[in-house]
Amino acid sequence: MAQESILAKGFDATSIEEIVAAAEITKGGFFYHFPDKNALAKALIDRYIEDEEALFDDLFKRASELSDDPLQRALIGLKLMAELLEDMPHGHPGCLVASAVYQDRLFSGDVRDTNRAALLNWRRRFREHFEEIAALYPPRDEVDLDCLADMVSTVVEGGIVVSKAIDDPRVTAYQVMLLRSYIKLLFQPVRH
Repeated sequence: MAQESILAKGFDATSIEEIVAAAEITKGGFFYHFPDKNALAKALIDRYIEDEEALFDDLFKRASELSDDPLQRALIGLKLMAELLEDMPHGHPGCLVASAVYQDRLFSGDVRDTNRAALLNWRRRFREHFEEIAALYPPRDEVDLDCLADMVSTVVEGGIVVSKAIDDPRVTAYQVMLLRSYIKLLFQPVRH
């Protein structure tokens, strides 16, 4: 309940009263579990990160089951991600990590550190995929693999923003497919 409100309105605009009403608890019950809104944000973000990690694990595990080739696995994983996004009839609801980053002045260092760790972990995850690909298929253009790994998060997050702004839920999936094309072109061997 709290997550949906926060994704729709942001942390700042979502009141504790709204959260307790949606969760059907008392204000005392809220403060029993969370000393303040910052603690709620940390708990929600922790859960969101855990869910995202499980989602990435599932997508790329499935891709690994479908191909032994690291480039093909990455392309399959990105295609599966695009399909998942496309199957959301109203588009992706938004990212709690991004919501907290957009309003980072509201949060303690603990929440900011959690967000930073999540993004660095996603960078590590995707960099590992790209390192494995680059070992077999040298990139056709000079590229920093950390930046390329960050591009995955950037494309998804940017796609969510544009999708919401123009009210077209397909945008994020399309952006992931364009990223997939770029990865394919970047690592595809030159044919003579």
